[in-house]
Amino acid sequence: MKIIAITLPKALDEDLYLMQTLLDKGIDTLHLRKPLADVSYCRMLLSKLTPHHRAKIIIHDYPELYNEFSLKGIHINKNVVALPEGYNGLKTRSCHSVEEVLKYKGEYDYLFLSPIFNSISKPGYQSAFTHSELCHASAQGIIDAKVIALGGVTFDRISYLKELNFGGIAMMGGIYHIDALHMIDEIDKYR
Repeated sequence: MKIIAITLPKALDEDLYLMQTLLDKGIDTLHLRKPLADVSYCRMLLSKLTPHHRAKIIIHDYPELYNEFSLKGIHINKNVVALPEGYNGLKTRSCHSVEEVLKYKGEYDYLFLSPIFNSISKPGYQSAFTHSELCHASAQGIIDAKVIALGGVTFDRISYLKELNFGGIAMMGGIYHIDALHMIDEIDKYR
């Protein structure tokens, strides 16, 4: 099971430390998502990481940084609606319904499906799926290795998500809590 971290959208003093720590501790991928920060801030963060770290980063919002820093890939969202011409890196996208997953699964390396649970980082952003809807999507093979659970995901929910056949988990709010960093020390037991 893939373990993916997503940065919070605004610039924070602890961003660089947290990114380095997560990458050093073995998460599979880090999504650098900073729509409330400018491209120069993201460039500064990337410049302070090693090439090994940068090779595990998917960029949101500023696709021009992909080639500049030899990143892992680009995430399509409302700010980046198309990939650069000639692009051949990893492609990811967010989906908010089972229908979107069905529509885009063949075009992308993986898709986020959210919100699975009530969001930690976005107050009032409630789960969009019932247990029975998730079970049905799993039984139909819609939820599979290419679908990553996002939204309110914490380490204690991983076994439930594995049972539903999600290919991985993505955490934003759950990863910015100090106890989550301690759990990352034991990341392999969650896979």
